[in-house]
Amino acid sequence: MEVYSQIKKDKQVWKFSAYGFLKNLRFFEPYLLIFLMGNGLSLFQIGILYAIREAITYIFEIPSGVIADYFGRKQELYMCFAFYIVSFVFFFMIGPFWIAAVGMIFFGLGEAFRSGTHKAMIYTYLEEKGWEKHKTFVYGRTRSFSLIGSAISSVLAIVLILNVPSSRYIFLASIIPYILDLFLIVSYPNSLNGEGITTNESFFKTMKSHLSDVLKRPVLRKILLSSASFEAVFKSIKDYIQPILEVLIISSGFLLIQTMTPDENLKIVLGVSYGMIYIISAFASKSAYKLMKFTSSANLLDTFYVLLGLCLVGLFFVIKVKMYLLIILVYVILYILRDMRKPIFVDVCDDHMEKHQRATVLSVESQMKALFTVVFAPLVGFIADQFGVSYVMLGLGLFLLIAFFFVRIGSLIKD
Repeated sequence: MEVYSQIKKDKQVWKFSAYGFLKNLRFFEPYLLIFLMGNGLSLFQIGILYAIREAITYIFEIPSGVIADYFGRKQELYMCFAFYIVSFVFFFMIGPFWIAAVGMIFFGLGEAFRSGTHKAMIYTYLEEKGWEKHKTFVYGRTRSFSLIGSAISSVLAIVLILNVPSSRYIFLASIIPYILDLFLIVSYPNSLNGEGITTNESFFKTMKSHLSDVLKRPVLRKILLSSASFEAVFKSIKDYIQPILEVLIISSGFLLIQTMTPDENLKIVLGVSYGMIYIISAFASKSAYKLMKFTSSANLLDTFYVLLGLCLVGLFFVIKVKMYLLIILVYVILYILRDMRKPIFVDVCDDHMEKHQRATVLSVESQMKALFTVVFAPLVGFIADQFGVSYVMLGLGLFLLIAFFFVRIGSLIKD
């Protein structure tokens, strides 16, 4: 289509894509869980750290969305990257538990001030260009660049972690792309900053009225609840591929490169695994819009929800038989489901929210996700410590399959 060709060549769409690419150059991501474990933290303590991050996100999500709508989206993103950079510095200095906790607090602030804001800017630009009908294509394309960034980050992380004096230096390396992203946001046109809220009400009254208006709409409420529970479960288990492979590789004596130690081989396998996962996910995200030719967006959201539950139950059995290649394959499928669902959610959500409340609505979804994760993360860590990671997968898989009957939206929305 001609419009797709125009979108692919558009300078601002390329900036949106570059933003996601740079944002996802988190060189620590393939090793975060084993990094924290290597600093003497148990899975339960790590779960507490994740809960702290999500609790901060929960507290500041809706205020941050209203701040973006009220004062300007670019200003909010400046704050977001400042918080991320401070968090990376604290992780570099990691020692006692409280230092990691402070790092997680600033990371949570960064998440809260980022989520929803950049998507709202994309929505605004599509309106300016008359491309609203192509939301799924545009967001799937920009998200694919984010995932390519994650894939390249995973490969570069292997080089970094094998050559730096200590694995903590990968947090300092992650500061560089975030500074570049900050300058990229400065170059965005001011028209994407939002129209502001034309009201004489105070900031807090505006926040209350926005929240009330969002939650009183049953269809939108269920859309947000479906997305939040799906994302929270995924977020709670996505890093557990690290300890799973650590146990299997070290206990089996598997060596991808014979001249290197088991620990070095683990780092290489994790980097390669994450790189492969993100490359495939990038293609999936970019192609998500094509699925809408076969069924409605709402039905696709429901289908992915059930498939995630089934995959987690299947992962329980795969872990039990200790087939690490099959574990990686199932994790690839988990990421595909998540990264194809995301652009479709953006499309469905935008059809059911007010234009001037976009950042607020998406922040409500992120806040719901944070609330679920606050509950899941320490519980997941406790179960993993006491009974094993496989039972975590089984429990969360069954949770999704049961929860589906309460959050299904296909029957409520007619495309």
